[in-house]
Amino acid sequence: MSNSNHPHDKQGLQMDFSKDMTYGDYLQLEKVLTSQQRLSDHHDEMLFIIIHQASELWMKLILHEMDAARASILQNNLEPAFKMLSRVSRIQIQLIQSWDVLSTLTPSEYMEFRDKLGRSSGFQSYQNRLIEFMLGRKNAASLGVYQHQTDLYDILQKALNQRSIYDAAIWAMSERGLHLDEQALNRDWSQDYTPNESVKQAWLEVYRNVDKYWDLYELAEKLVDIDNRQQQWRYNHMITVERIIGFKMGTGGSSGVEYLKRALDHRFFPELWSLRTEL
Repeated sequence: MSNSNHPHDKQGLQMDFSKDMTYGDYLQLEKVLTSQQRLSDHHDEMLFIIIHQASELWMKLILHEMDAARASILQNNLEPAFKMLSRVSRIQIQLIQSWDVLSTLTPSEYMEFRDKLGRSSGFQSYQNRLIEFMLGRKNAASLGVYQHQTDLYDILQKALNQRSIYDAAIWAMSERGLHLDEQALNRDWSQDYTPNESVKQAWLEVYRNVDKYWDLYELAEKLVDIDNRQQQWRYNHMITVERIIGFKMGTGGSSGVEYLKRALDHRFFPELWSLRTEL
């Protein structure tokens, strides 16, 4: 008699997976599902850990997609980048919604285990910093947090000195014959991006001649999607932090909500927003 609990194929024959790679093997679930180590006995610390671990996994995928998109743009091959950037904006929706789940953590519940976090803080997320670098938000001083982690410091230092995806888009406009000044094309990539009049005029030309520059226009709109979603993520982050800890300092010594509020004033791709007033 066959064991009713044993997997069978469509013909009812017994299947033996003992020598095959399993679903758990492929996804390395033993590592993933045993990496939630609570430092307290509080029930809600599990929520806190999983939200942040899942966010870091989504950030890893964002960086994977954006790095490939930037490379495609710099090869003057824009269309493959559209799919990658669309995927990024959809990943951002997942990250935005994660704050709704975390907001179920009440202030009193969080205070039950907050002291166990020590000086660890989301401010120290190197992947979030890499995403900001990729978007053109550069800050050399921020690398000081990672000086004691030489591998991470080297990764961030390299990213600091690379073109952002916006710098790549500006280069692509130049390749198409649009006029960009030298400061826009050969600036110090380690510096935070600041608005440039020639960049705005080039984007205006693209938006006024969509048929001629359709691929650049499509690229611009993909970047606006990402900028918009990043602002939504920042806003939801700020509101969730304020809801849980108010205006207390962050665990890593940051100013918490005040720091997050200041970040809301920043646009990653400023000309793509300012041009709308002039169209």
